[in-house]
Amino acid sequence: MEPCSENVKAVRRSKEEKKLIRKQIKASHILLKHEGISTVSQPTKSLVVANGGLGNGVSREQLQDVLGEVGEVETLVMPPHKPYALVTYRSEVSAQRGHALNGRQLQCGDQIVTLYLSYVNTVDSELWGCVDFPPGLVLVEEFVSPEEEALLLDAIDWTSHDENVTVQKVLKHRRVKHFGYEFRYDNNNVDKDKPLPGGLPQVCVPVLERCVRDRHTEVMPDQLTVNQYQSGQGIPPHVDTHSAFEDLILSLSLGAKTVMDFRHPEGRSVAVVLPERSLLVMKGESRYLWTHGITPRKFDVVPACDPKSPAAVTSDLSNHSNLTLSRRGTRTSLTFRKVRRTPCDCGYPSACDSQQPTAPPSPPSLPRSQTDACRLEAEFVHRVYEEIACHFSSTRHSPWPRVCHFLSSLEPGSILADVGCGNGKYLGVNPEVIAVGCDRSSALVQICSERGFQAFVSDALNVPLRSDTCDACISIAVIHHLSTQKRRQAVVEELVRLLRPGGRALIYVWAVEQEYNKQKSKYLKETRQQGPTGDSTDHSNQESKSLTGNATDAHNPAQDLSGNATDAHNTAQDLSGIATDAHNTAQDLSGIATDAHNTAQDLSGIATDAHNTAQELSGIATDAHNTAQELSGIATDAHNTAQELSGIATDGTKVHRETESPAKLSVHTNRTAFNSQDLLVPWHFKGGGRGGCNQGSGGDEQGEQGSKNTLDLHTEAQAPVPNTAPSQVFHRYYHVFQKGELEELCVRVRGVTIQRSYHDQGNWCVILEKTGDR
Repeated sequence: MEPCSENVKAVRRSKEEKKLIRKQIKASHILLKHEGISTVSQPTKSLVVANGGLGNGVSREQLQDVLGEVGEVETLVMPPHKPYALVTYRSEVSAQRGHALNGRQLQCGDQIVTLYLSYVNTVDSELWGCVDFPPGLVLVEEFVSPEEEALLLDAIDWTSHDENVTVQKVLKHRRVKHFGYEFRYDNNNVDKDKPLPGGLPQVCVPVLERCVRDRHTEVMPDQLTVNQYQSGQGIPPHVDTHSAFEDLILSLSLGAKTVMDFRHPEGRSVAVVLPERSLLVMKGESRYLWTHGITPRKFDVVPACDPKSPAAVTSDLSNHSNLTLSRRGTRTSLTFRKVRRTPCDCGYPSACDSQQPTAPPSPPSLPRSQTDACRLEAEFVHRVYEEIACHFSSTRHSPWPRVCHFLSSLEPGSILADVGCGNGKYLGVNPEVIAVGCDRSSALVQICSERGFQAFVSDALNVPLRSDTCDACISIAVIHHLSTQKRRQAVVEELVRLLRPGGRALIYVWAVEQEYNKQKSKYLKETRQQGPTGDSTDHSNQESKSLTGNATDAHNPAQDLSGNATDAHNTAQDLSGIATDAHNTAQDLSGIATDAHNTAQDLSGIATDAHNTAQELSGIATDAHNTAQELSGIATDAHNTAQELSGIATDGTKVHRETESPAKLSVHTNRTAFNSQDLLVPWHFKGGGRGGCNQGSGGDEQGEQGSKNTLDLHTEAQAPVPNTAPSQVFHRYYHVFQKGELEELCVRVRGVTIQRSYHDQGNWCVILEKTGDR
């Protein structure tokens, strides 16, 4: 019996050991649920290291040192932006010693990270497949020598400049010099008739001659833009203006490495490391169609240097077994181009300003597939906010009271995630919580950083934060930019994933019902006589339906369907009541009441027999002094055919739905009720460059205009802009929610209960709680 007693004593564990095992088990469950990584109990040669990833701020060198203490490491895989690593030892004995590192703490910057290690059967290198460069993209490493690099950097004098030779500007996120021709930030182009007298610097000539000799280009460039980026600075995604420059773009990186992100319009993305002294060659599809940009951050995920193979290619981020973190330094880029003298006739007309039709393009259709949805959102949400972000951000400064009340109710020390934080106006509302924001717009994340807030670039569909960690999440005016119900629900599911059990989320979306409980929202009540601000209706542009600027304002034909679309509860009897108020005769009432129950064909026939043309309906409404400017709107809007009227009458509780063929999206008119749930909202900007920001040009230099604020609420006035400047109209996609639709979306998500739902100034709002039953 004594030996048995001794064995019992041998397996007793302290409270700390038990706590460590529980956390290790929890880490294994999270890896299985969210990454598909299955751990095993029996010893193997391979381990997964939870919390030991690049996403936790752990560098490859730091983790290698710890794991190497107990044995020889065969491979170490660190996927980019993930909170784990995978290690394989030379022997199983070494792996067992590595497993004993469970609970080891690392100091990573200003935070302490605890490692949790578990066995896995194998590390499948095929999971980390190679990613091809965009077509037409070439990277030449070590194109210039360190001596040439120093010579080129010394030739760029930022302290002074001769205006007869160069044009120098300090932009919001970088400073630039132009040689040969000035890139104009007010029109995103060059003045081809006004070359700068100094031409290109002579120190660049040997580099360009080598480009010609090595067949990277057939012609000598005549324009140079020099950009300097400090650590933490970047440039939003953009496509260089087609009409400004010829096909080929050459960009030389000096002083420090960085990572440039390339993205196809359909969503595929490729991250490319640009080492110092490397030459990036863009032509064809990579130059004309793919956007490229640099995310503003101080660390990049890059391949680790291999002292045994100094000449190895360092631009490939697909080899996850060789990645680490790299602190950014001051990088200077020299981007060379040839000024275009004739209109661009490239094979990418959708992205080509030279080939854009003079007439307004046909409105897009509602998406029928995931690919359609990605395209629609890329063009009418992401790209638009890339253009208008700075101006848009300047109009988003006043937090909404009921959002502030929710944030102020959080306990001190609570962890808050603002998914779609925009310019960060809600991140500082409650200074006693730990707030972090994310937004798809790198420019707005940069604004958050400049304001002292913690924020990072992320899509709301896939937020790189650990599950069950947040006490609260907010999503303010974001979900209505997703173009399918499946994608909208996926955002709610992502918010719930982030919450700990008992955590709460606040969601705001724009409402169809801008008039609710007999109260008009500020959006409808706002005067239309405000003068030339972005938020008031521009009467000179009614035909083009251009907004005067609120980000979510302006959607529908002026007061069209105002009665029916705004009050979706107008049944046939309601319509009869309106007719009574309008002093219609009993015979008229009877006719209307009867009509309201007929099919579309019946209505059409009755409308024909009664000679109720649009003008006659308008006359009836006017003569009777009807409340229905709504009815007048119905009658006078040329888009409301008898069949559309019949659809409204037949289903008086809903805005008309899409037909079997994909419906075209309509352009909304400012300060009016909605006639559709899916529509395009104009942003009318006057004066200045795109988005009200300075723009860059060329290579990684164009696109200073900024990018999307994942949208704010809809009734704040925009900053006034002068009437004298030309107008630019951008259109953004919205799905406006009907009463009950947001709640219906939320209850489809497992493990949540709705604490409260309410209507707030033209928005439907929900507070939900995570129950943990998932």
